[in-house]
Amino acid sequence: MEIQALKPVFEQLAGVALDLLKGEDYGEVRLVGVESEEIEVSNGTVETLGRVQHAGVAVRVLYRGFWGFAGTDDLSLEGVHRAVQRARELARASASAGGKGVVLSELEPQRGEYRTPFEKDPFAVPLDQKIALLLAVDEILRKGKYTVNTSASLEYHRVYQVFASTEGTWVAQEIVETGGGYSVYVVKDGLLQVRSYPASHGGNLRRTGFEFIESQDFVKHAPRILEEAEQLLFAPPAPEGELDLVIHNSQMVLQIHESVGHALELDRVLGWERGYAGESFATLEKLGSFRYGSPLMHITSDSTVPGGVGTYGWDDEGVPAQRTDLVREGILVGYLMSRDTAPIIGRTSNGAARAADWSRPPIVRMTNVNLEPGTEPLESLIEGVKDGLFLMTNRSWSIDQRRLNFQFETEIGWRIRNGKLAEVVRNPVYTGITPEFWAKLDGLGNDWVLWGLGNCGKGEPPQTMRTGHGTPSARFRRVRVGHSHD
Repeated sequence: MEIQALKPVFEQLAGVALDLLKGEDYGEVRLVGVESEEIEVSNGTVETLGRVQHAGVAVRVLYRGFWGFAGTDDLSLEGVHRAVQRARELARASASAGGKGVVLSELEPQRGEYRTPFEKDPFAVPLDQKIALLLAVDEILRKGKYTVNTSASLEYHRVYQVFASTEGTWVAQEIVETGGGYSVYVVKDGLLQVRSYPASHGGNLRRTGFEFIESQDFVKHAPRILEEAEQLLFAPPAPEGELDLVIHNSQMVLQIHESVGHALELDRVLGWERGYAGESFATLEKLGSFRYGSPLMHITSDSTVPGGVGTYGWDDEGVPAQRTDLVREGILVGYLMSRDTAPIIGRTSNGAARAADWSRPPIVRMTNVNLEPGTEPLESLIEGVKDGLFLMTNRSWSIDQRRLNFQFETEIGWRIRNGKLAEVVRNPVYTGITPEFWAKLDGLGNDWVLWGLGNCGKGEPPQTMRTGHGTPSARFRRVRVGHSHD
């Protein structure tokens, strides 16, 4: 069934589910239709060309403080009946095991519709036009003397969803996401290097239309990306020691994601993720007093920022989109919360409960976790460094289960000498301990960019989620740096 045709079906089935859920302590139904398209070109050949559609219904029941969840792709009346009954049975089975149940934060009934603003529907753009764009980029990258592999891709997602609850909430949303990017791999004398645009790991994502791809000027930047990849083959390894860093926003996005976003998910802080994805050093007694970083550090959870991959009208519990502070002037002041975690610390949900699709229940996830910008141009940040490195585009990362000790490698670096970019260096790595690292922040750029990450994993069973992060480039003093082995 086409996504656009799901509205009357979803409305009917949501009404049926609500009738069946009458009398429960709390019940909700979430009907989700998903359409995705992926195109990948590699080494002059179209390697991937696929469009996937699926739809289903998710039901949650709360009985005496215990959840029951069921999801199904059977969109018949009988399928909805079975899902409601299964969720009801699981809630009662959970309650019979004993223990302390959850309490939901208060929520006024929500009504309305939300649609991602966009100009060009990416699914309506002719397929040959999209393939031609990727082939044009690929042709430029393959002209390199040392090129051994190329990869260029586009991806689009459309989600239509209806959420209704026994509290009176009924909301509908249509979300559209557009993204893509490319990478070139070069080799000389056994040395492998890579450069990517606009970012690594699949490029960049936005909740908007095909106009986002057009704004990225893929073809225009391809010669520069190839040139930088080849420069790395002749560049010295990054130096070792303690140096000042200017980190470009393309790398800051992952720094925020790993050392702040995950650390401030309240379910992780409470230990609910301990068995799979770890814990957090940012424990409850630190809330309101712990110095997370320098006074320049202002981190927000903002599901209202236009274009963010974590932007929507309501989260998957029907909580309206909102902007809240997580770190203010370097002090920990908030967490990412759901309706069943927020009451534990005496607060209400800030709309950070999300589910991968109809087959999974909502859990605490990042929205757009943003580092607010400063006023300095990037050039000014660099001019403020006598001896250091400018780092750009993530290549790899590692961080411990409490989100404290980390290591990041970037695709490329430049030595900074007396406030100027000097020679390119390869395989730069920097390490740190989260609060010590953020305490070294002493400059924020005015080059704030909104990035989207497409592969954030969490939960059991696992859920892959797309999350957003807005960030400027930033300067840090005396950070431990080195290089990885070739």
